[in-house]
Amino acid sequence: MELIPMVEEHLIRPETDYDRAKEVLDFDNTKAGVKGLVDSGVTKIPRFCVHPPESLQDSPFDIQGMNLSVPIIDLGGSQSGRRKEIVEEIRKASETWGFFQVVNHGIPVSIMDEMIHGIRRFHELPKEEKMLWYSRDFDQIVRYYCNGDLLIAKAANWRDSISCEYRDDTLDPEAIPQVCRNSISEYMEHVLGLRDILCELLSEALSLRSDYLASLECMKTESLVCHYYPACPEPDLTLGATKHCDPSLITILLQDNIGALQVLHHNNWVDVSPVKGALVVNIGDFMQIITNDKFKSVEHRVLARSVGPRISAACFFYPSTRNKSKPYGPIKELLSEVNPPLYRGISHNEYLHYFASKGLDGTSALPHFKL
Repeated sequence: MELIPMVEEHLIRPETDYDRAKEVLDFDNTKAGVKGLVDSGVTKIPRFCVHPPESLQDSPFDIQGMNLSVPIIDLGGSQSGRRKEIVEEIRKASETWGFFQVVNHGIPVSIMDEMIHGIRRFHELPKEEKMLWYSRDFDQIVRYYCNGDLLIAKAANWRDSISCEYRDDTLDPEAIPQVCRNSISEYMEHVLGLRDILCELLSEALSLRSDYLASLECMKTESLVCHYYPACPEPDLTLGATKHCDPSLITILLQDNIGALQVLHHNNWVDVSPVKGALVVNIGDFMQIITNDKFKSVEHRVLARSVGPRISAACFFYPSTRNKSKPYGPIKELLSEVNPPLYRGISHNEYLHYFASKGLDGTSALPHFKL
């Protein structure tokens, strides 16, 4: 991919005629997001969306012919004879990939499709209606925004989002925009059921009793973030999402059929190709902490595309709000003389504060909390 010459065209302008902070604030004040730029007919992306060449590089090795693909796990039979086999597949995927896709997970395809449509309906509302939800206040339960770290990021991503905060599995449906209220409410009802199944299977994959993770109340608060990636006029200069790991225990992702999600595996960027009816599950940083590095939180990114919009819904699972200040450390049953704790005890509040303060800067937050 010939990226460097194109990026340099954006960087050779004298710094004296570019006030990044002002440009970002002016953009944020429009409350129109990057979709507003597309709607205005831009043919070039703003300078604050241009990423450095090292962030845009493909894999350093030619992976053609290596047949690398994220594991696809069939959850059918998880309550019967196939359970042991499924647990083993989840263990391997969580240890080696940090990512896997699940099929036969119990959520009807019709509900998943309607969720995609609902997200699209919100993001394609007239600007005047949509901007009523625009906010950078993290305490606002439902909010619309462009780039959560826009004001501190070195380079902004080409996406807009609406987030819904479920505190201990609860969110008043009336707080959700009417245009996507039913879609989100019905989808989340099913996702919580899948969460309970995955809690059991992940516990057993750690050789713990099936209710172990549930007993920690470590996946009782959910942040549902519904992304909208408009078609980009210069996709080779920016990203849909910068390389990052998730701050969750696990993330359950619904993506449409466009693709563009990639996971870093053995120093290679591997496409997480859409599979009809599948959901993507990935291990987050907090799960890596409590499993003492047994399960891996892996870097991933989303490419910008000239086609679109791309739509996805990421549901991040966090500890209960009752436990927001409780320190979580490596699970004692996983520790031994040859496997001592690698992390200090840390509350999820402390973790999220650090994660938010550094933004999606392409570096892991985990080393900050190592002993």
